[in-house]
Amino acid sequence: MAGGLVRPRSEHLEQAMFVRHVRVTRPDVIIHSIPNGGARRPSEALRLKLEGALPGTPDLFIAEPSGEWHGFYVEMKRSAGGSVSKEQRELIRRLVMKGYRAEVCKGLDKAVYAWE
Repeated sequence: MAGGLVRPRSEHLEQAMFVRHVRVTRPDVIIHSIPNGGARRPSEALRLKLEGALPGTPDLFIAEPSGEWHGFYVEMKRSAGGSVSKEQRELIRRLVMKGYRAEVCKGLDKAVYAWE
């Protein structure tokens, strides 16, 4: 890019790289996405809501107990930019109160550090 600036990776790419990292380094661990965001037609949004979609649900769940935690919810953000909604902050707080680890991770490196 002009001026030597490097464009930050997208949230999608950061998340995909983290999922790959977990699956390659720990193939025994169950990690899955929770497709809860994005623009949808009103009928599709209603269908998902009726099926249990919950605003603010983190992007990923790692179904692996660790110490006092039942599992790990990860809300991925780009390493540069990205903001956490009120619904995300509140649900993360509630998940922690229920015994789950739940964190906002700004980029691959932060997610790997939080996981390991």
